[in-house]
Amino acid sequence: MRELFKGEFAIALQALPVYLCHKYKCVMDNYLKETKILDYSNVSIQELLEQRGWKDLGNVSRVKAIYNFVRDEIKFGYNVSDDIPASEILQDGYGQCNTKATLLMTLLRATGIPNRIHGFTIDKALQKGAITGIWYKLSPQNILHSWVEVWVNEQWYFLEGVILDKPYLTKLQEQNSDCKTTFCGFGVYTDNFENPPIEWNLNNTFIQDKGINQDFGVFDTPDEFYSKHQQKLNALKRFVFQYIVRYIMNNNVEIIRNKSVTNLKN
Repeated sequence: MRELFKGEFAIALQALPVYLCHKYKCVMDNYLKETKILDYSNVSIQELLEQRGWKDLGNVSRVKAIYNFVRDEIKFGYNVSDDIPASEILQDGYGQCNTKATLLMTLLRATGIPNRIHGFTIDKALQKGAITGIWYKLSPQNILHSWVEVWVNEQWYFLEGVILDKPYLTKLQEQNSDCKTTFCGFGVYTDNFENPPIEWNLNNTFIQDKGINQDFGVFDTPDEFYSKHQQKLNALKRFVFQYIVRYIMNNNVEIIRNKSVTNLKN
């Protein structure tokens, strides 16, 4: 009986690496799958991949190139909804934390880079300036937020610094040059306003993380995240945001991006 047990244990031990490898592959496959929101088979997504040649780059260079594209070539702005597909975000040419996360995930998955989404809420204070007056007062205190976690070199990296395009952030820094440390407003909440960690080179990047007040955990896809968590808006407020407020916010952001150097606090 003892010899039989030893034989079965040996067989099980030999099979363990195969089982673990299969399990690992299944998990990684979850972080590469296409969904309704992560629609990387869309023609516009595929054309972009072909034009940019990202698949020909090594993993680190590929992530960096895609990250920089979404950060700087997709302007900071407010889309009609958080749960729109990546192809629509690409067509818009602008996005905020959640929609930029969607586009970043889609482009990374389309080029074979595993990733997942981490969901939160953030305090509305970091949007003050982009949204003002009565619209700021009526907006929910806690705003749905997310960042992408990307798997590179056997490690997860957090990519929140993708939210603000450099031209916008640079202009904001010029217009508030007296602030070097903590800054909250206009889409920013950081303790290092002069030099926030937005460049990726095998590190975590952040630009709004100091505003986080609730952690929902990680999800394989944004589809799963948004099926469980939605922005706390009633039907009327949702309509007003989609068809009035977001246009005002986008206009305010463009004013900042194009404004001559002057302190916005005055």
